Amino acid sequence: MLLSGKTAVISGGASPRGIGMATARLMASHGARIAILDLDEEQSLRAASSLGEGHMGIGCNVADGRACKSAAARIIDEFGRIDILCNNAGITQPVKTLDISAGDWDRVLDVNLRGVLYLSQAVVPHMRERKAGSVICMSSVSAQRGGGIFGGPHYSAAKAGVLGLAKAMAREFGSEGIRFNCITPGLIQTDITGGKLTDEMRTEILKNIPLNRLGTADDVAGAYLFLASDLSSYITGAVIDVNGGMLIHG
Repeated sequence: MLLSGKTAVISGGASPRGIGMATARLMASHGARIAILDLDEEQSLRAASSLGEGHMGIGCNVADGRACKSAAARIIDEFGRIDILCNNAGITQPVKTLDISAGDWDRVLDVNLRGVLYLSQAVVPHMRERKAGSVICMSSVSAQRGGGIFGGPHYSAAKAGVLGLAKAMAREFGSEGIRFNCITPGLIQTDITGGKLTDEMRTEILKNIPLNRLGTADDVAGAYLFLASDLSSYITGAVIDVNGGMLIHG
């Protein structure tokens, strides 16, 4: 039980086959109380209920600073503490550079990058008081290689921003016992990719993955668990690749 007695907040955690939900299940199995945040409160409540008793679901738009602070206050009031924050919420859009509108840019940057800032701002003051906390931020291999399979350049930019923001926060709050790390998944089979991946695309993608398979939500959940637990107590400002080796550098 790596997280016994701890409280974990997971944004974007309500999708049944998503990385957030897989992470919630795994962390709950290791003793954590889970607070799932998602845009749809009813869906968040259902997701929390599926974990069993003692968990909570909250409707929260991570691009709204007030909503993030309200959610954090509710969780602290209910559970008394927040030990782990998984900045997992994200959206993508497969468009080319010249087709990105101002609205596209704002929407993708707001959820993927601004949301990390706002939710961290909502939770870190509580962690500072306790001199402890682990914040894990979802980036992407798209940030490292300059593009992905289903995300446009604005998605790459947002996810690259997450890497810089997390490293900066790791420097700023390390002396206060708060760790910030990032996960950079490759192509993971979730609802976002479901139905979009043709057999031809799969064959071509697998040629560049040494482990010769696509990732699953559980693969990423395992990395979240490691970074949330005391097994990683001396790790901050790190980036953990979860991509089957597709980004091995020469």
